[in-house]
Amino acid sequence: MSTSIDRAFVKHFQTEVHEAYQRLGSKLRPTVRSKSGVKGASTVFQRVGKGVAGTKARHGAVPVMNLDHSPVECFLADYYAGDWIDKLDELKVNHDERAVIANAGAYALGRKTDELIIAALDQATREATGTDPGLTDNDGLTREKILLAFEMLGQADVPDDGERYAVIGWKQWSDLLKIPEFANADYVGPDELPWRGTQAKRWLGTLWIPHSGLTRTGNLRFCYWYHRTAIGHAVGAEVQTDITWHGERAAWFVNNMMSQGAVLIDAEGVVRLRCKE
Repeated sequence: MSTSIDRAFVKHFQTEVHEAYQRLGSKLRPTVRSKSGVKGASTVFQRVGKGVAGTKARHGAVPVMNLDHSPVECFLADYYAGDWIDKLDELKVNHDERAVIANAGAYALGRKTDELIIAALDQATREATGTDPGLTDNDGLTREKILLAFEMLGQADVPDDGERYAVIGWKQWSDLLKIPEFANADYVGPDELPWRGTQAKRWLGTLWIPHSGLTRTGNLRFCYWYHRTAIGHAVGAEVQTDITWHGERAAWFVNNMMSQGAVLIDAEGVVRLRCKE
């Protein structure tokens, strides 16, 4: 790197990219089990089975649960998002070009993080479908489909501990707005109305999040209801920025990069809702 490069420019840009990634990047990373500082090409998440309590005789040995520990390996991959910033461009535009590029890089890396998590969700096999009205692929996100998924999570003993999440498409968010139990103040109260904002809403002990990046096959959108511990997300390197000065181009090349991966840990903790669009 040339010694003539503006060090303040580099420092500010790196800070802006990191802050933008935290603010504008991944929507799903906070909803899953995440492990940072991973060394190597992969890491392991432990899937722990259910324990059974028992009695013991006086002075007898305490019964052992013999929990089943099934390691799940998560592989990491490296991702990059770069662009050029011409030194004189900043003199010609009426906006902060550095901030624009920083936000664009953060968005790109954030979308990639969500893509990894969605790909892990796509590995789940349990689905809220059936022959009853409102449970087929020819319907959108219906009340009946939601209640069936709710039952499936309960029957699988998925904890109702405030760490359940449902990620759905925007069309399905519109479907929810047609369900009185979700959108009517008589059911949820004035403080929980989804009309106040469309980032997320808590309902049925679950945080419902609209997302544009969910997998779509034909006219079916794959939506998911899951517990945080069912999906693992690993980080080998957080978002980093490398800026180099290229004198022959009179421009900086800004390279944003990260190393991450995601994996399905427990299929019992995820229910897919296939919805027609």
